[in-house]
Amino acid sequence: MRIGVLGTGIVGTTLASRLVKNGHLVRLGSRTVDNVAAAQWVAGHPDVSGQGTFASVAGWAELVINATGGLVSLEVLAAAGAHGLAGKVLIDVANPLDFSAGFPPTVVAHDGLSLGEQIQLAFPDALVVKSLNTMNADVMVHPRSLSGSHSVFVASDHSEAKQIVSALLQEFGWTPGEIVDAGGISASRGLELYLPLWLSLMGAMGSSHFNVAVVR
Repeated sequence: MRIGVLGTGIVGTTLASRLVKNGHLVRLGSRTVDNVAAAQWVAGHPDVSGQGTFASVAGWAELVINATGGLVSLEVLAAAGAHGLAGKVLIDVANPLDFSAGFPPTVVAHDGLSLGEQIQLAFPDALVVKSLNTMNADVMVHPRSLSGSHSVFVASDHSEAKQIVSALLQEFGWTPGEIVDAGGISASRGLELYLPLWLSLMGAMGSSHFNVAVVR
């Protein structure tokens, strides 16, 4: 599958590296075609398809991952263009965290809506799926690095898109029983609001290498 990863930070490059290893064609998207971070990542991955602007990568991809900072995600996706996102699964892993007033951060919501909901409203022809935003990047793509069973969530108004994302998660190593369907895209509100607790736990434990489990 052709997968465009928007964002060149640790989350974007970690996801991109794992996707390449799993046999997908991957391009990294950034604001400029000559982004240094993207170029360095591409140089270290000879099997990768390359890099480009948000718009060129979104237009090329069959599936798009938003791995940008949550406070700029809507701006980034606007640069990617509605046409480039239309009809495509858009996995949103971003969290709209505002650290300007210190720690713990504020989860920014507009009119009570989560970032996932705002993205779906702004790009109604995209198939937005909120997932992987409740853990660190390494756990996202190497779930078996933690002992025992733990949970990853998917939230979307599009059932077929959830199935596509679930298949990708299983390629990462998540078992079907660990993939929790949280409901529609409105469930993004709870998934994003979990982040201040996650950050507090990280500080208390001195590590980001953990996750939560839904016990049934």
